[in-house]
Amino acid sequence: MTDLNADVLTFKEGLAGRLRLNRPKALHSLNRQMVRDMAAALIEWRNDPDVRIILIDHAEGRGFCAGGDVVDISQNVEGAEAAARSFFFDEYRLNHLEYTYPKPGVAFMDGVTMGGGVGIACPCRFRVATERTLLAMPETTIGIFPDVGGGRYLSRLRGRLAQFLALTGARLDGAECKALRLATHYILSERLEEAKERIMAQPFKVEAILDELSEDDVPPARIKANLAKIDRYFASDRLEEILDALDMGAEEGDEWAATEAATIRKKSPMACKVSLKLLQESPYQLHFVDEMRMEYGIMVRLIHHPDFKEGVRALLIDKDNNPNWHPTNPAVIGNTEVEAFFEPLPVEEQWRPFDF
Repeated sequence: MTDLNADVLTFKEGLAGRLRLNRPKALHSLNRQMVRDMAAALIEWRNDPDVRIILIDHAEGRGFCAGGDVVDISQNVEGAEAAARSFFFDEYRLNHLEYTYPKPGVAFMDGVTMGGGVGIACPCRFRVATERTLLAMPETTIGIFPDVGGGRYLSRLRGRLAQFLALTGARLDGAECKALRLATHYILSERLEEAKERIMAQPFKVEAILDELSEDDVPPARIKANLAKIDRYFASDRLEEILDALDMGAEEGDEWAATEAATIRKKSPMACKVSLKLLQESPYQLHFVDEMRMEYGIMVRLIHHPDFKEGVRALLIDKDNNPNWHPTNPAVIGNTEVEAFFEPLPVEEQWRPFDF
């Protein structure tokens, strides 16, 4: 029987396996037990003939999933490093399990979908956005990088969108997600329950059901108006050159460029440089397992950098939004320092997927 007080509800309904996030007061942010419970359910259903499809949503509240519970992780780095490492190890196992799962998944990204929320939604074959969707990868704000497969998903976007989204943490609405193909469908939130009921009854018609319930007139994707600017200003893989380009645009009267330059300067310079390097390296990772192994190695090192704890303090604990980054000037961060984060971990410490 499902424990209705659990942080994630895992149960079978109709011909579907249901994963329902259930931490409304925390915007359904993921803790280690949640990712372990979700993975356990997926493993149990893997060869279950009564489960034909997986539905991932949230039980109540305004967020689909606000990401990982980084406050808890940051407090574990010192003195309880194994716990901090274990969260990412288990989270990436869940992400990989979803990505390689033999049965289709449907993620209902209805509400805030950030960080770890993107990580559990993007592996699904079908990703439903609504008028309430707010998707972002804001990790550089707290001194880390777009992980959970973010390097793979972002680097495959058109033009220089990946660099823009990773550095700024820009928030996309449902229409923008659909336009950028981060979402496969755009359905009004009032029709989601109908979609779920029909899919659970006839999972073999999932795509037809989602197509039928999708809006014909999706609102305009606002980000499209800025694609040319994004490609021009974010053309470089060097943070300093991107900032210089934005500053030059600002001097020429481009308020958008001035705003984005100011936004990036609030982020961790080290995390921004690591993110840019990730977007260069991710396309060369042949399989998702290679991406996860690389990201885990980066994360294990980056959570020890002072910017992670400082970013969490400034944004989520003290909430003064005034982090003291180390260093504050990106120009003093050399390529060697950034590349050190990408060195493979010792074999015995490396991330590995479930073994079936």
